[in-house]
Amino acid sequence: MEISEVKICVVGLGYVGLPLARLFSTKFETIGFDLNQQRVDALMQGHDATLEVSDDLLQDAINNHGFVCTTDIEKIRHCNFYVVAVPTPVDEDDYPDLRPLIGASDTVGKVISKGDIVVYESTVYPGVTEEECLPVVERVSGLKFNVDFFAGYSPERINPGDKEHTVEKIKKVTSGSTPEIADLVDKVYNTVLINGTHKASSIKVAEASKIIENSQRDVNIAFMNELARIFNVMGIDTHDVIEAAASKWNFIKLSPGLVGGHCISVDPYYLIQKAQVYGVWPRIMMSSRRLNDTMGEYVAHQVIRLMNLKGVMVKDAKILILGITFKENCPDIRNTKVVDIYNALKEYTSNITVCDPLANKEAVQHEYGIDITCDRPDDKYDAIILAVSHKEFLTLDFSKLRNNVSIVYDVKGILPRDVIDGRL
Repeated sequence: MEISEVKICVVGLGYVGLPLARLFSTKFETIGFDLNQQRVDALMQGHDATLEVSDDLLQDAINNHGFVCTTDIEKIRHCNFYVVAVPTPVDEDDYPDLRPLIGASDTVGKVISKGDIVVYESTVYPGVTEEECLPVVERVSGLKFNVDFFAGYSPERINPGDKEHTVEKIKKVTSGSTPEIADLVDKVYNTVLINGTHKASSIKVAEASKIIENSQRDVNIAFMNELARIFNVMGIDTHDVIEAAASKWNFIKLSPGLVGGHCISVDPYYLIQKAQVYGVWPRIMMSSRRLNDTMGEYVAHQVIRLMNLKGVMVKDAKILILGITFKENCPDIRNTKVVDIYNALKEYTSNITVCDPLANKEAVQHEYGIDITCDRPDDKYDAIILAVSHKEFLTLDFSKLRNNVSIVYDVKGILPRDVIDGRL
């Protein structure tokens, strides 16, 4: 296959797939495929509810580059370069749930032809592409891997809500199932990427590189969260400590916080589970996951402690939580740890107001049973928790939200010192 002959289908049009498909459409014939008809309809009307692709860029792709989104499998049959970008979640026991990936492989198997290439972007443990996904494509298609069709792996590096490190600026890792296919996959991605690629020596190396990116951040943030717990007990401001330590040239500056979302709080479990299959007990990664998963409840208890110290009655207290998405300036609610704060406080009071101008209210109610009652607060509260630093919240006058004895707790550590009573 020559690069001029490449016709791309991106399977999965979420936070990862849509930005990538939009970008590919500027250089290649590109179709986006998704099972969600409502999602496809909205995209074809020129709006991305995830806010990862602006309406202007999406409409430009549709009107000027022929970009099409569909749920009709027959409309992707003529493609020859399939990119799989579906979620890889964990189940209730934190065990890798490969069902979306297997389903996408089944879809590709139904349409793939001789000479075609399938590239996986979904985050997985090393070996999933070749040991789990490609056998499905073989079985469904009746074609033989590396004889009739070929494969690659290029791990996604989308950072939801990040308008600086957008997909075209990200340096991506690429790989292929043969040296020739690795070269072609690399060329396809290099065609649309400003900062180029890193061609890995194998698919497994590429898979492993992605899983350790997020695992490393999980471990590092867990260390900062542990420091916050230590220094809070000692009466020392953690952020002041970090600022002082950061004056050394080789200190890695991170902040404590809630670790939610679909990447850092999920991906390490894939490597944890696979490591145990090989008889390795990944103690640091497991301890980091346990610590980070408890930080929402820890924040709630810190708020209660401050309320008690200030003489604020916790029972039936009027509490405001600002933000419920997993990160700032992003509507993504997947695995948000703000829910843990809410659930811990709900044991003491049902009078909790949740404000978030970006989160989809219906989705939050469906997923977590929590009502978002306002986009911007205008009442007075006994306790105010800045859980997510949406830009809309940074202009709030907190003095107008407080009563005489209320407390303000800053989870993100960004509010002025004279505004808050405590921070993580």
